[in-house]
Amino acid sequence: MTGSSHPIVLAAGGTGGHMFPAEALAKVLKARGHALEWITDERGAARTGPLAELKTHTISARGLAGFGAIGRLTGALSLGVGVFQARRILKDLNPAAVVGFGGYAAAPSMMAATHLKLPTAIHEQNAVIGKANRLFAKRVDHVCTSFENTRLIPDGLSPVLTGMPVRSTFGAARAKPYVAPNDNGPIKIVVLGGSQGAAVFSHLVPCAIKRLPDQLRNRITVDQQCRSEIVDQTRLAYSNCGVQARLQPFFEDVADLVGGAHLVIARSGASTVSEVSFTGRPAVYVPYPFAADDHQTDNAQALVSAGAGWCGQQDALTPDSLAVHLEQLLTDSSALTKAAANAKQFSITDAADRLANVVEGLVHGSNGHSDHAQGAA
Repeated sequence: MTGSSHPIVLAAGGTGGHMFPAEALAKVLKARGHALEWITDERGAARTGPLAELKTHTISARGLAGFGAIGRLTGALSLGVGVFQARRILKDLNPAAVVGFGGYAAAPSMMAATHLKLPTAIHEQNAVIGKANRLFAKRVDHVCTSFENTRLIPDGLSPVLTGMPVRSTFGAARAKPYVAPNDNGPIKIVVLGGSQGAAVFSHLVPCAIKRLPDQLRNRITVDQQCRSEIVDQTRLAYSNCGVQARLQPFFEDVADLVGGAHLVIARSGASTVSEVSFTGRPAVYVPYPFAADDHQTDNAQALVSAGAGWCGQQDALTPDSLAVHLEQLLTDSSALTKAAANAKQFSITDAADRLANVVEGLVHGSNGHSDHAQGAA
C-alpha cells in the first residue's frame, strides 16, 4: 500500500471529455494503492465505468452559459449550493489531494478545495484552457495540460505537460498497425460526432461520398455516430448512394472501430483527437464552430501542425469540397500512412501515469515530478 491514509478525491462530471481522463487516472491511482473518492453532478453519477466503482458524492452543479438571465441566475444558485455541499464533504474527508477535470461539474469542488487550502491539481483536456480551469489555475498547486503551448494559461504559470489520458480499451487498437487501403480493397470510414452526435455529418458525409467516382465509392463502408432522431434519414442518404452504413447514437466498440478505420472524420473534442491520435489513425477534423473559445479548432490545428490529420471548418465545407478532399486522400496511401504514423508519434502514451505522478507528488509533498514522468512514446 503506497497511498496516504486519506483518500484522493477526483472532481469530474459532464461530458466524456472530462470523464475519460478522470477514469484513466482512477485506474492508475487505484493500482498504485491509493484510496479514491469521487465528487460529481447528477449527470456524472448516472454514468457507468471505473468512476462508478468509487464511493460517489453527488452535488449540485449547473452551467451558466447559454440559458438567459434567469437560467444564469438559477445556475449560479446551483453552483453556490454545490460549493457548500462540496466544502462539507471535503472537510469530512480531509483528502490527501483533490484533482479537478474542468467544466461546471468540477467547479464547486475545486472552489471548496482551494478555500480549504487542500493540495490541489487541475487537468485541462483541450488546447485552450477552459473557463472553470482558468478560474482556478492560479489557486491550485499544479495545472496539468494535454497539449504543449495551451492557450489562455494565465501569465506566470508553468503548467505540467502530462498529455490526455485515454481509455484503456484503446491499447489494443494502438497495437494494431495501420494499413492504408490498396487499389482495389475495401475502405472503412468512421465518423464520430462527439457527445452531441454532430448532425452536420449526416448531411455532409453521405452527400460527399455520393459525388465520388463509382470505383471508389463502391469500396466504402461507414460506421457513423448519429443522433437518434435523424438515424432514419441518414440511413436513407447512404442507401441512395449505395453505401453500407452502420449508424448508432453511441458505439460501445469505438476503440475497435477507430482501430479498424482507414480514415476517421470527426469533431475535434479533446477525447476524440486524443483517442484517434493515440490509436494512430489519419483523420479529417471538423471543429464544432460554437465551442467555447473555439478550442476545437486549436485541438485540430495541433494535429494538423504535427502532420497527423487535416482540418476543415464547418462553414467552409460543402459536399463538393469534401468529396474532392476524400478522393485525394483515399487514393493516396502514402499520405494516409504518413498521417497515421505522425498521429501515433504525437500522442503521449503514458499520460495517465504522468498525471498520477503529479498527484502523488501532492500526496507526498513533493513537486509532482519523477524521472519516469518525462518520456513520451
